[in-house]
Amino acid sequence: MSPAPGGAVAAKVVSDRAEGEAYVASVCFKHGPPRLLGVELEYTVHYAGDLRRPLDPGDLARALGPHAPRTLRPDSPALPLPAGSPVTLEPGGQVEISALPQPSLRDLAEAVTADLAHLTDLLARRGFVLRDEGIDAHRAPARLLDTPRYAAMERRFTPRGPGGLTMMCSTAGLQVCVDTGEAGSFAARWAAIHALGPPLLALFANSPRHAGRDTGAASARWLAVMATDPCRTTAAACGPDAAASWARRVLDTPLLVVRRDGPWDAPEGLTFADWAAGRGAGRVLPRPTLADLDYHLTTMFTPVRPHGYLEVRYLDAQPRQRWLHPVALLTALLDRPSTVDRVRAVCAPVEGEWEPAARAGMRDPRIAAVAREVADLGCAELARTGLPGETVNQITEGVQRLAHAGEATR
Repeated sequence: MSPAPGGAVAAKVVSDRAEGEAYVASVCFKHGPPRLLGVELEYTVHYAGDLRRPLDPGDLARALGPHAPRTLRPDSPALPLPAGSPVTLEPGGQVEISALPQPSLRDLAEAVTADLAHLTDLLARRGFVLRDEGIDAHRAPARLLDTPRYAAMERRFTPRGPGGLTMMCSTAGLQVCVDTGEAGSFAARWAAIHALGPPLLALFANSPRHAGRDTGAASARWLAVMATDPCRTTAAACGPDAAASWARRVLDTPLLVVRRDGPWDAPEGLTFADWAAGRGAGRVLPRPTLADLDYHLTTMFTPVRPHGYLEVRYLDAQPRQRWLHPVALLTALLDRPSTVDRVRAVCAPVEGEWEPAARAGMRDPRIAAVAREVADLGCAELARTGLPGETVNQITEGVQRLAHAGEATR
């Protein structure tokens, strides 16, 4: 929720590894009392009359009108939706609402509900529907947006298997953005958000079918993310100095793309630390700037990504009438230090079990048991979120229904 540096600061050359690490630690972990909440909602877009029909970029641009992002229509005014949310597109044409940060969950719910209704109606007028699954259940991945970044990413990922292109072009997530928190409580908050990953991923898994077939997975979306490139998708470390650990990792991660004239393909295996030290790229690339380091940060796809705030990325897209459920539950679970401590204890038995959660979801009895405890704990805290009582009741019913679905058959 903090802006990237601009002007002379962004143009400053990163002279060595130490300078790069210090910068990453300072911009990615900004401490203070939690004040703001944000959410990003992604959905796959389909022709209402034929869900399998490939998208035509011209049709989608006309449907979005003045809200079309410039990656789709370069001359678009790219106006935000009425409540302020910008519209962006993922490489396969998945539409994304990036809500402006709000001071309360109630304010966030009102803004997103209004903008999501407006976008749904806007697309419906041109014969499009938004699907509620976390992965395209009807079409194989195909890149719609022709940008240097996405073209270079596709070339880099394709030889490594289908995960990268699937992640880029077929997946839709629900991303929750929360403030980092105060320095004294950050380590516990950071650990709790990660520990919640497997049980919440399983509880809200919503992507079993892809390209017309049953994958057998609860979250084929998250499996695609995990298969993309482990150096940029594996969860961050939760040790005593998360900022230093993250900074080292970012500098040691190979470049995915490099912004320049011509193709943006990065030299294979060249890390940002190598680039800053002038190794391997001196004749090809100029020395990197802070703006280049900021851009490199956008190529990390971890379950929780620090941006000065924390971007929680492990949740599948949800049915539009239930997008608030995981957002409210996560907000409630992080509200009080005592709840955060309880979260860590409850989730400890399945900590780090991302792949079992994605493959089996609530069919895994250990993960399901933890997810039910998490659901109970979060639902008991929902009244503290400031949401209306009726909304709290609806969310509680919906979360508990997911938590206990199929329990009698296990």
